[in-house]
Amino acid sequence: MVTLQKHKWPAALLSILLMGALLLWVVSSQQKQTEADVSFTANWSLAITELVIDETVASLEELAARGVDSCQPSHLELLRQAAFASGSIRELAVIGPQGQTLCTEIGSSFVGRDVLASAATSNPDIMLDVVRIADTDERMLRVRRLMPRGVPGLAALLRTDPLLPRVSPEGGLFSGYARMTLADGTLVGNSGTEIADGARRDDRIVSRMRSGRYGPVITVTTPEHGSIAKSGDLRRIAIAAGVLVAYAILIYLVMMPARESSNPDSELGRALLAGEFVPFYQPIVDITSGRLLGAEVLVRWRKPDGTIVLPNAFIPMVESSGLILALTRSLMRQACEEVGPTLESRPEMYLGFNVAPLHFKDAAILNDVGIIFEGSPIRLTQVVLEVTERYELESLSATRRVIAALQALGCKVALDDVGTGHSGLSYILKLGVDIIKIDKLFVEAIETEPHTQAIVGTLVDLARNMRMKIVAEGVENFEQVISLREHGISAAQGFVFAQPLPGSAFVQLVEAVNARPAKDAEEVAGVAQDLGSAVDQVAA
Repeated sequence: MVTLQKHKWPAALLSILLMGALLLWVVSSQQKQTEADVSFTANWSLAITELVIDETVASLEELAARGVDSCQPSHLELLRQAAFASGSIRELAVIGPQGQTLCTEIGSSFVGRDVLASAATSNPDIMLDVVRIADTDERMLRVRRLMPRGVPGLAALLRTDPLLPRVSPEGGLFSGYARMTLADGTLVGNSGTEIADGARRDDRIVSRMRSGRYGPVITVTTPEHGSIAKSGDLRRIAIAAGVLVAYAILIYLVMMPARESSNPDSELGRALLAGEFVPFYQPIVDITSGRLLGAEVLVRWRKPDGTIVLPNAFIPMVESSGLILALTRSLMRQACEEVGPTLESRPEMYLGFNVAPLHFKDAAILNDVGIIFEGSPIRLTQVVLEVTERYELESLSATRRVIAALQALGCKVALDDVGTGHSGLSYILKLGVDIIKIDKLFVEAIETEPHTQAIVGTLVDLARNMRMKIVAEGVENFEQVISLREHGISAAQGFVFAQPLPGSAFVQLVEAVNARPAKDAEEVAGVAQDLGSAVDQVAA
């Protein structure tokens, strides 16, 4: 057997090298940008901008029809629900007759907003403002619904990052510089790398498009000899890389001596190919209303004998073996099949997937998400990708670009294990994530340790100012639920609500609990107890 393997290894290595050469060829087969590419990219970005503004206007009209015109608690709750349901709106606010912000969906505590410029639209009831957030210098586009004189109105803030091209219309990474302005030239936002003024204009391709309905101008500039990865290129890259990994695993398993059959890496590869890694779903609950918001997808190893192995026992080996990307893709595909139909009829719910830092190193995550969820019952706006603070990222700027591209596709990105990782607040400040998840360590101490309460309070204030949502992890008793609510946190997960569930049980739980949500925040404890009872029933 050993002699045979000695003869087979050179052929196996040659095969792997040939597959690697194929992958390099696919990567190098990118196409030069043309004037039509750039024009199409500008048109595509403008179409996205108009679509987002259309949806925002519809949300404002619906809120106005429901009588939202004040800062009373019931109206703030309607603002919160609308903001959460939207994939684009960063803030909803009640505004005064002069356009000043009276309150937002989080209440009356917010940093200042400076209106830099305003412009009318083809809709006489809608104005657009360029707003600068005080203390951060960040600019946002504000969609403002006009009301009769003296009557409070409504407004929504939109981040421009998802509106400007981070990815091409074909699904590849955008190469160039884009900016959005009002008709008078006031800058709303930009993306990409600006081409130096000293560069030859003959080497540039410029396309400028203006919205006929709302007025913003999108300008896209690219170097003539730049390249852009098309969706076909990225798809071939993903296929080639996947085949290469699977082929390497198979060769590794075949070539392993019998005496090494118990090697942990070979067992992990076999289990992955056999589909033994399965998703479990940890429910996330709105502790102010008792609704199920969604779930975090966790992994369990279900061995052939039915034994369930928890992730702490194998995830470190999966990461060190390089199988973590293939495992993540497998969980995404299984989630689409198991709970996709349930989430399809509940667009306000979402699934969170843990993504290793390795997945953010290049554009692979963009292609993975597009291929897996395209055409599936789960919308991209229902996908949350969680990157942990426990592992150091090689480049914050590169990761930020990938995150912005994911947000452009409609996904949300969460920073997991906040407060326990390498870089502290720098990840929150620089990555531009949508959600931060407070680690169990702080939840456990929130009732007894004053400094922990101060840290949680600081994180809540920071999230509010940066328009991020917060989820508390590892909640285990109702006293913690009360403390979290008192600190202004409305979303949580933990054993006090439900344990991680297999797909069929989670589906039954969604149908049982969301059919009878709590009437107000005071009934949260009762809803959680009912949820726990439902878990026991579906697990029985």
